[in-house]
Amino acid sequence: MNDGNHIHYLQHHEINKTKWDECISNASNGLLYANSYYLNNMSNRWDALVMGDYELVMPLTWKKKYNIFYLYQPAFTASLGIFGNDFTEIIIENFINAIPQKFKLIEIALNYKNVLNKQFKPLIKNNYILNLNKNYSELSSAYKENIRRNIKKAQQLNCVCKKNIPVADVIALSKPTLQSLTNINADDYAHFEKLYNFLNQQNQAITYGVYSANNELLASCVYFFDNKRAYYILVGNHPNGKTVGASHYLIDRFINDYAGQNLLLDFEGSDIRNLAYFYSSFGAQLETYPFLKINNLPAILKWMKK
Repeated sequence: MNDGNHIHYLQHHEINKTKWDECISNASNGLLYANSYYLNNMSNRWDALVMGDYELVMPLTWKKKYNIFYLYQPAFTASLGIFGNDFTEIIIENFINAIPQKFKLIEIALNYKNVLNKQFKPLIKNNYILNLNKNYSELSSAYKENIRRNIKKAQQLNCVCKKNIPVADVIALSKPTLQSLTNINADDYAHFEKLYNFLNQQNQAITYGVYSANNELLASCVYFFDNKRAYYILVGNHPNGKTVGASHYLIDRFINDYAGQNLLLDFEGSDIRNLAYFYSSFGAQLETYPFLKINNLPAILKWMKK
């Protein structure tokens, strides 16, 4: 392997953040989650694998417990993995094999261009994306009938969609559902709100909310943006909104606002059948990505993690 293909392990303080962010921005598979400011907010600690002069990069988000180092997937970070251009399966395999052996447990989501060799036994996870590069009439014509019916219901009940609602309201509405399904904690929410405020100042974040006729918030979400995607990243739904088509109307209004742009709406999932059907009903297409799990824990801990 020549030096240009050598993979270096860098601790956080050794990473050139300017070159890092340029790599992510120019990568064919660049995702917002991999930018240094995103990682700095959502992961307490992250190191990296870097090939050559930042031609290809891989963030290593890590924690330490009981003196054991492990890689994990940070909150509000759907996928990471290897970023850049001109991937080969061998290069991806080399990156995985270059992860330092001190990380005894690896549980991370890679991205949609990181095709893993079957030897790694990856779990294939589902995402849905919708290309917004058509006009609204064309995009909405691809909606399934249940989406159209629920949008009409929300309009008939005089629901109103508002933008730039307080992010704290979205967070509050999201907590009952998220905390029952995930390990997201108070610190994660605080870091997310800080990240939202930063991105909002850069015109890379916006909130949407659908209100009932008596001004009750029924459905809400935070969208993040980069130069390729709009991320449907945090969703809050009130039980009262389920029967009035509030969440259907909320997504429809976003599609209406951004129709005709060279942008992918990234729904961030889902492996939950009902949610997958819901997203696909807007005309969204399936995009898969691998989840990597490698367990080299001591025998007793390995057994407990099974």
